[in-house]
Amino acid sequence: MTDDPDTLSARELAHRIREGRLSAAAVTRGVLDRVARVNPGINAIVQECGDAAMAEAEAVDRKAAAGERLGILAGVPVTIKVIADQAGYATTNGTTLARDLVAKADNPFLRNMRAEGAIVVGRTNTPAFSYRWFTSNLIHGTTVNPRNHGLTPGGSSGGAGAAVAAGLGHIAHGTDIAGSIRYPAYACGIQGLRPTPGRVPYFNATSGDRAIGPQMMAVSGPLARRVDDLRLGLEAMAGEDPDDPWSVPVPLRGAPYRRRVALVTHPGGIDTDPRIVDDLHRAAGILRRAGWEVETPTHVPEIREAVELQTDLWLSDAYADKLAAAEAEGDPGALACLGKFRERASTIDTARITRLFIRRSALARAWRAFLADYPVVLTPVSAELPFRQDEDLEGPEVLDRLWEAQLPQVAIPLLGLPGASVCSGIEGNVPSGVHIVTAPWREDICLDAAEVLEAGFGVPEVAG
Repeated sequence: MTDDPDTLSARELAHRIREGRLSAAAVTRGVLDRVARVNPGINAIVQECGDAAMAEAEAVDRKAAAGERLGILAGVPVTIKVIADQAGYATTNGTTLARDLVAKADNPFLRNMRAEGAIVVGRTNTPAFSYRWFTSNLIHGTTVNPRNHGLTPGGSSGGAGAAVAAGLGHIAHGTDIAGSIRYPAYACGIQGLRPTPGRVPYFNATSGDRAIGPQMMAVSGPLARRVDDLRLGLEAMAGEDPDDPWSVPVPLRGAPYRRRVALVTHPGGIDTDPRIVDDLHRAAGILRRAGWEVETPTHVPEIREAVELQTDLWLSDAYADKLAAAEAEGDPGALACLGKFRERASTIDTARITRLFIRRSALARAWRAFLADYPVVLTPVSAELPFRQDEDLEGPEVLDRLWEAQLPQVAIPLLGLPGASVCSGIEGNVPSGVHIVTAPWREDICLDAAEVLEAGFGVPEVAG
């Protein structure tokens, strides 16, 4: 069996490092050398961690030599999104306004990853304020999709997706409030998991509670080329932490479940691209051959309203402050995104917020009942194949179309559901994928189904 770290899963890599068959320092040096060669062409990693990474890797090797316990990510190279605190680095969130906001301590999920032996090899790019499905900003520049330079790498965790696709670390950290993990995974031809809110602890001491996002909908999760790496990354990130009062120590494996799937090719009536519809039917066939029941239900709970509620919930969270910050930053993408909703934001009053939470509860109940019958819902990640680079800056009508296409991305967070994006293949340098949705706290079901699909679709290769 090869010792090339790029060909090994994170689990196997950590196993060999724990056994002393591979050196964490050698693995890390190899990844850093690859970063030096590849990253200048894609700009996925925008804050370098090379010296610290080598010191951490050498410490792992010393522990291994001394027979000390090493964690599940022993020596595994990872990247962290610049939205999250990492001691000694600026938590820029893609803005010049925060260029000097240097963290003094790690975010809780990163403390968890380090405790399991992860080696941070770099920090990845995000659009300004993490607002877009595209990744460019005035402080770090533009991230390029390593699969196809004409396509977006996705956003807001576009740097994370590009880094994983290019082999710059086995597992990447991302955050997701409206597809910011799942869409970069889709656009870059890899795998991504948005966990249940509360599964992964998150708190930035540099900016306090405001960094958590509207009512804690933004959650941290892993991106990787292999589904098992998602599983391992989630295990390392997860856990209760006093810094995050919403974090919960729920077991990662739930009760036995019926392997039954609802195939929903056009959720909310979206005009799904024929290639994506074909991918969904191929996915259904893979699951059936593996012994899963797959049905096309006659009724699916309302999902389009969830998008409207999610949008209003975001706008109700200090829209004027968001707009002022975007104007001070001067970022075209952030201004286009916020400008789309300027008039709508002005209509949101306390009565609307009250109705919003009432309807949110009703929709969440309906979806939980549906997921009790269908533990897996299979949908598009997006109605369209990955967008062109910076397509959202081409005018209001284009931006409206993109928001319509992203309905599955935006709706799921409002409902508090976990979701995974699974790569279905790359044709003509254009990635595609499918979206798996499960009940809260059932990431295990999500990953079980994703592994079946990965076995059928194949593990994505490193780009380039």
